[in-house]
Amino acid sequence: RELTIILMIDISSSNDFGSDRSSKREMMAELGSVLAFSAVRNNDKVGLVLFTDFIEHYIPPAKGRSHILRVIRDILYFQPVGKQTDLTIPLEFVSKVTKRKAVVFLISDFFFSGNYEEQLARLQPKLRVCNRHHDLISVVVKDPREHELPDCGWLTLEDAESGEQIELNTSDPAIQRGWAELAGDLNNKLHRTLGAAGIDSLDLSTDKSYISPLLAFFGARKRRRAR
Repeated sequence: RELTIILMIDISSSNDFGSDRSSKREMMAELGSVLAFSAVRNNDKVGLVLFTDFIEHYIPPAKGRSHILRVIRDILYFQPVGKQTDLTIPLEFVSKVTKRKAVVFLISDFFFSGNYEEQLARLQPKLRVCNRHHDLISVVVKDPREHELPDCGWLTLEDAESGEQIELNTSDPAIQRGWAELAGDLNNKLHRTLGAAGIDSLDLSTDKSYISPLLAFFGARKRRRAR
């Protein structure tokens, strides 16, 4: 059965960060390209939404090799204007422009400026609505340094989206512990929000290959739906 695949990829400034093999945006681009190629093999339609805090670029769903190559080129090379993230924007956009049921991948680091709990509370109803009309899958891409600080003395850290800066003594065990606890707490809140909206979620990290987690994720989905 022919499917429509929509790739919604976050290209805000926080995704330029990477401390290991690749940046978050590079991993998202590679993953999006793999999903697009997979759609070609299955003769599915593929559409693309690139977003920051507004819709930066949209390619309506279609099929064919030349279309997929355009999708992949734009995933890899499109340069955004915006810096910040608003995940409600692509969710609302896809619900408006895609009337037929589609498999929608929301690929993001789920990083927001401002109060994280308030942003999640604002996001949850949009996730529910989109998932009601489509099969919404969230892919959360993180970097290991976002939940574990290196021991390298005083560092000035800058929020890539807001420009806000803080200085931290990364050699202080209490600072390292507090950083890890805060990251863990935010991650738990995010996944509670995704779970409450009934959304399947895949977690990826820039220091590890996405291939095994991706195969395991789709294998588990297939087994669950076969019951």
